[in-house]
Amino acid sequence: MARRGFSATEMHQIPDSDSDVEPPLSQEKFLELWKMIQDGTGDSLDVDLHQNFGSSPLPPEREGSSQRVEANREGFEVVLDTSSIPSTTDYAGEHDFQLEFQKSSTAKSVTCTYSPVLNKMFCQLGKTCLVRLKVSSSTPLPPGTLIRTMAVYKKPEHLSEVVKRCPHHERTSEDKNTAQHLILVEGNPQACYCLDPNTQRHSVVIPYEIPQVGTDYTPVLYNFMCNSSCMGGMNRRPILAIITLETPQGMLLGRRCFEVRVCTCPGRDRRSGEESSSKAASAGRKSKRALLPDSSSEPSKKRVAGTSKDNEIYTLQIRGRERYLKLKEINDAFEFQDSKLQEESRSRCKPAKGLLKARKQEKVPSPSHGKKLMVKDESQDSD
Repeated sequence: MARRGFSATEMHQIPDSDSDVEPPLSQEKFLELWKMIQDGTGDSLDVDLHQNFGSSPLPPEREGSSQRVEANREGFEVVLDTSSIPSTTDYAGEHDFQLEFQKSSTAKSVTCTYSPVLNKMFCQLGKTCLVRLKVSSSTPLPPGTLIRTMAVYKKPEHLSEVVKRCPHHERTSEDKNTAQHLILVEGNPQACYCLDPNTQRHSVVIPYEIPQVGTDYTPVLYNFMCNSSCMGGMNRRPILAIITLETPQGMLLGRRCFEVRVCTCPGRDRRSGEESSSKAASAGRKSKRALLPDSSSEPSKKRVAGTSKDNEIYTLQIRGRERYLKLKEINDAFEFQDSKLQEESRSRCKPAKGLLKARKQEKVPSPSHGKKLMVKDESQDSD
């Protein structure tokens, strides 16, 4: 309440009797807090306004991208990158970020198996999937490094859509806070399930833990909570899981991607997928070999152009050396027979030397009317 006799401007300049009270906030700080309240981001922060007034400023934003700050129940801040289409390109970074998967067979009893040929994980709904995260020990990570996991569709025509659970599994979820999230982290109470306000994409963030003594990796247990064939959800569309290593300020340190298929029989689907891939690769090699010109047979075809089909050269692909040697013996026998026939035909066509001499010395026939023919070697009489 203003004192009598003083204007409003003068009242602002009068200091308070308590010297411990901090000066009022600047206009820029007030506008920043007011913008947070209008955007709705202030509701997610588990702190009151008095703590915000005296706290350190928010993490700086990266150029070219909009970000949002959230805090989980434990209170560590998470910067949400609101890129409309996340990148699916592997990036090891300066810390050599790598993923390792547990080796498993293709038996029907397995609940999770990874195919290194396809870079694809096959797992059952709600079963534990172990992924090992490895970084280079020579360069230490920044303090407070986070691990973010997100699911996106693999095909470009579906990449802009958000990966969600089907309505059936969403209704039957026990935790309503993670009902729409496809990927959950098991056994980590610090997991923070984030929803991007701009893109509506779901992600789960956990703090990076240093590998324990005697190991060189950090284990993370994932659960995929919807089948790939569920109608209203993935609907048989392939998805990619993106695991990124980030700083608390949102700077990317590494990225790894792999395909995921959630099915009832992972071992069977892995076998069929690898067989289809090998058949496609072999068919591609055969078609490529057929398109390449055969340098050994092409000159022969040019030489025998215009002749009968018996002189054309054919190429036969034979599997197995023993079968090849048998067929080679048969072919050599035919070649030997052809060479003999060619020699006989040549000997018949060549006349003997004696026959040629006899033809030269053959007498000239006498004329029919008694006239004497002039012979080249005879000398004429001068008389």
